[in-house]
Amino acid sequence: MRRARPGAPPRGSAERALTSVEAGADFDEGQDTETAEARVEERAMVASKLWHITLSVSGAEAPLKEVRRALEQLAHDHPFLLTSRYANDHAEIRYWEEARDLHDAAAVALRLWGEHRQTAKLPPWEIVGLEVIDRETYHLRIAEGYGPPPAAPVGVHPY
Repeated sequence: MRRARPGAPPRGSAERALTSVEAGADFDEGQDTETAEARVEERAMVASKLWHITLSVSGAEAPLKEVRRALEQLAHDHPFLLTSRYANDHAEIRYWEEARDLHDAAAVALRLWGEHRQTAKLPPWEIVGLEVIDRETYHLRIAEGYGPPPAAPVGVHPY
């Protein structure tokens, strides 16, 4: 058994450890420009964005105290939850989601209620509405005065 520092070459050996390096900024030079442009576009598409989500749920009446407690637990489990409004037969949840595109943001939003139904003890309500807009659109709507104004201060509130 050989005793040595991890990564150290054996004594009396001229071997050196190989390491990898990333390509330099000018790596694409001299290559097909269409291929280089496609790589840049692909990298840009992979970058994620912030999406404002409004999820509406509705169903059979449930005690208000239980609905509030469940939404507070959901807010604890999902820390990006901004605000929730609720009544005994419906609720609206607003939050920001980070995702690559609208499809991914919508898919995550549509799973939110079902995935947290048992852990947060949410009512057995169904999703009846979903709005997903990008950050720029959200701020544009607010600035123009016709967007979804904040439902209430951050937190869980009755209608």
